Amino acid sequence: MPPLEAAAIYVGINILLLIYLSSRVVFMRRSAQVSVGHGGNIELELRTRTHGNASEYIPAMLVGLVTAAFMGIPALWIHILGSAFTAGRVLHAFGLSRTILPLRATGMVVTWIAMILIAVMLIYHALA
Repeated sequence: MPPLEAAAIYVGINILLLIYLSSRVVFMRRSAQVSVGHGGNIELELRTRTHGNASEYIPAMLVGLVTAAFMGIPALWIHILGSAFTAGRVLHAFGLSRTILPLRATGMVVTWIAMILIAVMLIYHALA
C-alpha cells in the first residue's frame, strides 16, 4: 500500500471520530435545550470538552501524516504512527467522557508520542 493511501485511512477514521464526538454534543444540547455553552450541565460540558480536545489535536497530526506520505516516508511508519495516534485519541475520548483518568492519561501519552515521532521524522527527512 502506498504511503498516501495509508495516510488516507487515518484521515478518514479520525474525521469519523470527530463527527461522532460532535454528534454527541449536538444530541446532548438538544436534550438539555442549551444552545451555547454548557448551561451548568456537567455531561454537556464533558462532551463539549471531549470534542474540543479532539479538534485541537487531530488536524495537526493529519497534516503530519499526509505530509509524511508526500515526503515518501514508508507506509509502515504511516500505519504505526497513524494507528497509535488514533488509538490514543479513542482512549482519551473515552477516558475524558467517562472521567476515567488512567484511560485519559494513557490516551494523551500515546497521542503525544505519535505526534512527537511524526514531527521528528518530518524534520529529519526535510533536512536530510
